[in-house]
Amino acid sequence: MLSKVAERLYWTARYLERVENTARLVSVYDSLLFDLPREIDISWYNLVTLNSAEKLYQERYRVQDERNVVKFLLADDTNPSSMLSALWMLRENVRTTRDVLPQDTWELVNELHIFAKDNIQQGINRSGRHRFLDQLIKGCQQINGLLIGTMSRDASWQFLRLGRNLERADMVTRLLDAGTAAQIEGESDTRLQINQVIWGNVLRSSSADMNYRRTMRSAVSATEVAAFLLEDSHFPRSLHFCLSHMLSAVETLPNGRAVGKHLDRILKYRYVLDDHQPLGEEFRDYLNQLQLELNDLHSCFNETWFGQTQKGDA
Repeated sequence: MLSKVAERLYWTARYLERVENTARLVSVYDSLLFDLPREIDISWYNLVTLNSAEKLYQERYRVQDERNVVKFLLADDTNPSSMLSALWMLRENVRTTRDVLPQDTWELVNELHIFAKDNIQQGINRSGRHRFLDQLIKGCQQINGLLIGTMSRDASWQFLRLGRNLERADMVTRLLDAGTAAQIEGESDTRLQINQVIWGNVLRSSSADMNYRRTMRSAVSATEVAAFLLEDSHFPRSLHFCLSHMLSAVETLPNGRAVGKHLDRILKYRYVLDDHQPLGEEFRDYLNQLQLELNDLHSCFNETWFGQTQKGDA
């Protein structure tokens, strides 16, 4: 396989996940702020911080309010990680790799791109936001279902697996960071009630609430949710699952020894969770270091198989 084709497949999966994850993040934050007591004031600007986009945001917007943040995350074409930017890049990567993807992929991606462009105002306005984001998430899942159900498990598939799982691993660290930041920001005399709302929304953002209850068999708590999303070996959006499946993909590809060693190191890098200690800044520092490790992993993929970095990457 040509390195350029491999790179485009990798980015196809990453951008597909990025579109879905951005929609999930905005949707769950919308629900979180709706569920929290009025006296708890948690800023929408936290989402900009979680995406490490403060400088870019400040170049475009002066006010850190809900409308500006949502527009920046969903519709701003100067933000390479916005939902519309990621969707456009997804469309371009699929367009140039149509000969190695299922025939219907281009049609589904193009339809989703048209829907998002035509209805983006619904996502910016609060009244139609949930319906718009829900449709986007379903569209991404339909495309993923097509790929999973119809592709041979050859090299093309393995590069899609790498992209999908790296993007998911990165997002789960950001969701946990969002939950921890909200917990710190909203601490008060009603901490238990607030924590249940915050961490329940973190689980729902990953469609993990049912699996959490079946696996952990306990009430929703910060440390239990963190343990599940970081360490569960069966849930497809947990950090451990994503890293393990990337390692499985690497083992089928040529020249993957250095990448495998890097993945092994991340798998061994763990945080000791204590039920008696609330998650705080130390846990956030751990998550930040994980994000740096995942960024280095992307660089390792690039050096091993692609040879250059595509614009708009993580």
